[in-house]
Amino acid sequence: MPTDNSFATIDQATWEDLVARFDGRMWAVARAFGLSAADAADAVQGAWLRLVESAGTIRDPERIGAWLVTTTRHEAARLSRRARGEVVSDLDVPDTALPDPTAAVVDADFGRQVWRRLDLLGEPCRSLIRLYVLHPEARYTQIAVRLNLPIGSIGPTRARCMARLRALVEEEETR
Repeated sequence: MPTDNSFATIDQATWEDLVARFDGRMWAVARAFGLSAADAADAVQGAWLRLVESAGTIRDPERIGAWLVTTTRHEAARLSRRARGEVVSDLDVPDTALPDPTAAVVDADFGRQVWRRLDLLGEPCRSLIRLYVLHPEARYTQIAVRLNLPIGSIGPTRARCMARLRALVEEEETR
């Protein structure tokens, strides 16, 4: 990735690198707002569009990941408010513009706890949940091929894996 302000001209290899590195996180952020798959896709696409529009003004290309995630959060918040029937304009400042630092620390701590518990699960649970988190747009057929599982077992396996993960997290919380 460029380290100077030549970010305004993003070549194909750089785009592919950015998508590979950040697209999964952006999807996870958008879906965390409870958006449908279509609205989450709009939020992620909106963030990529904002990058194209703002590429020449990015001051710190090394922080592009944080910029993309924050922009996705803003897009998702706007779409979420629209879905609730609130009047939204492109000039709206999202509720997440000034996040509560305490909530951010607690959320980050909880996220680390969940990922540690996920690592305790065996296969296919660990890979299945990771795929859902990092690629929420993936279809059952894609997941079945990737994990070498029958397509009809993906939903029930996911439900069992999530129940196990939930139990592990709750067990940790009661300690």
